[in-house]
Amino acid sequence: MISSAGRRRILVVDDEASIADTLALILSTRGYELRVAYSAEQAIDILSEWHPDLAIMDVMLPLMNGIDLAIVLKANYPSCRIILFSGQPDTSRLLDEALKKGHHFDILAKPIHPGFILDTVSDMFSTGAEPIADA
Repeated sequence: MISSAGRRRILVVDDEASIADTLALILSTRGYELRVAYSAEQAIDILSEWHPDLAIMDVMLPLMNGIDLAIVLKANYPSCRIILFSGQPDTSRLLDEALKKGHHFDILAKPIHPGFILDTVSDMFSTGAEPIADA
């Protein structure tokens, strides 16, 4: 979905405000329309009134983790692309649980170079492909 202004919409979700805000700032320099959430619950509130083309989410969030949020997002907005990332090495258990439910996700390791994330986002929108995650 492209907003009425023709700009791609990106939702950034990370409980570390400095990471979320910096990522949003970097992406905004490329003209994307951004919303930032600092929890899965806040992201769900945003989704009730604003639908992104792409969600970039941390896996390790306080109450609901990013993988469960990705599952909710894909169930309600199947065309939304997803990029998951984490600085925690212990995400394999969460990935295994999601796989048992029929959802496959790949996770990028933090820190992610800004150039890499910009290139990844641009590639996802230009090709229409979902190289990072699919549910």
